[in-house]
Amino acid sequence: MANSVKILEVSHVAPLQDSSSNSHTKFTLQLTFLDTFCLKFHPGEFLFFYSLTDPNPSSFASILSTLKHSLSLTLLSFLPLAGNLTWPSHSQKPFLLYKPGDAVSLTFAESNADFDHVSSKHVRQAIDTRPLVPSLTISDAEASVMALQITLFPSTGFCIGIAFHHAAIDGTSLTMFLKSWAHYTRSREEKNSTSILPTDLSPFYDRTVIKDPSGLDILYLNRWLEKTVSSNKGNSCCFEFWSELKLPSNLVRQDFDLSLGNVEKLRKMVLIRLENTAKLHLSTFVLVCAYIVVCLVKAKGNSRESKSNIYLVLNADYRARLDPPVPENYFGNCIGSHLVALEEAECMELQDGVAIVAEKIGEVIKGLENGVLEGAEERLSKWGSLGAGAQVIGVSGSHRFGLYSLDFGWGKPKKMEITSIDRNGAFSMAESRDGNGGVEIGLVLKKHEMELFGSLFHQGLEDHSTA
Repeated sequence: MANSVKILEVSHVAPLQDSSSNSHTKFTLQLTFLDTFCLKFHPGEFLFFYSLTDPNPSSFASILSTLKHSLSLTLLSFLPLAGNLTWPSHSQKPFLLYKPGDAVSLTFAESNADFDHVSSKHVRQAIDTRPLVPSLTISDAEASVMALQITLFPSTGFCIGIAFHHAAIDGTSLTMFLKSWAHYTRSREEKNSTSILPTDLSPFYDRTVIKDPSGLDILYLNRWLEKTVSSNKGNSCCFEFWSELKLPSNLVRQDFDLSLGNVEKLRKMVLIRLENTAKLHLSTFVLVCAYIVVCLVKAKGNSRESKSNIYLVLNADYRARLDPPVPENYFGNCIGSHLVALEEAECMELQDGVAIVAEKIGEVIKGLENGVLEGAEERLSKWGSLGAGAQVIGVSGSHRFGLYSLDFGWGKPKKMEITSIDRNGAFSMAESRDGNGGVEIGLVLKKHEMELFGSLFHQGLEDHSTA
């Protein structure tokens, strides 16, 4: 029998209403150029799986009630997440608007799927977790910023699913919200009624810290509208997502782990094969990306003689890189996308390929020290000119987010998943659940590609141990 998800309830959770709260007041947040750049990106979608320690239905009812109450309390500090993206005719660009009465959609569902299977790391159908992901509400007038779904797997576990609009927040802001929600939930479970958010989880909303003398916000907005009109024959709904992809049924999902020891072996292997290593930027991120990209290119069956280009898209956090720097708790988008151009042929020899790709990624990241906004005017149009045959690989998430520490009071997640990589051609990155300094990689590929990738991935690590 096929797995099914039954919707039991759709509710709307508003920021907590009391006489001292700011939820009675309209709250407006302008979009910066870093937000309008992301206007048409497909929503970010995350899943967090938690095991149930008490299979009693009344126990889960208590969990659900606690999550709802703490969500309402958390939204007091994150009002834009309860609001919408809107674009009135009198406004030059869209903005985030919260008004009293706005709320986050929260769906409660029940699944008959095997909890241990869908929350595992081994090969499973990519479509298996799609029903666990909530949908944003999109219309000509507005778009919801966030939606949530809590799905119960009776007697075994539950899943918290989240979808968010990329024009509103980046991964760092999402992480800040999730950790704040977990903070309030734990405090309620511990009966700590006086708990307040620590400074690093209190969002900073001042948009004046993002300088835009060149008017990049409107430039990006117009570029997106041009793309939408040309691809949709005049239908220019500004909140429609670019390149809405249907999920093929033949895709599978799998996760792979790189231990801290594996990363150090990769570092030594790269250093042996490159000259002038003193100036190399060989962070964990660089080494892991290089290894995954080379294994991916080989798994997709590209030939040694191929001269086609591959582009790795790096999302760099700008908070510490802007001049002047932006506070770490800045709420919104504060990232920029940078392309690393590669040739397929240079990825064909795995060990040499990893060294070459690591060097190129490191050069792009090191170049950010000279200014992150160089070439920003052409960034969107450059993406559109990559060519139909180009292979574009993205990276979603970060091993620095610490999402496996997301403990609502019932332990850390058994598994977390960035579901949206099934639509955007990226691989996901998170810290290892065991906290040993390693990295967890998530992939969605065709079955035969995944089998070959797995073989290359494991064989390459064995080869590196003797390199």
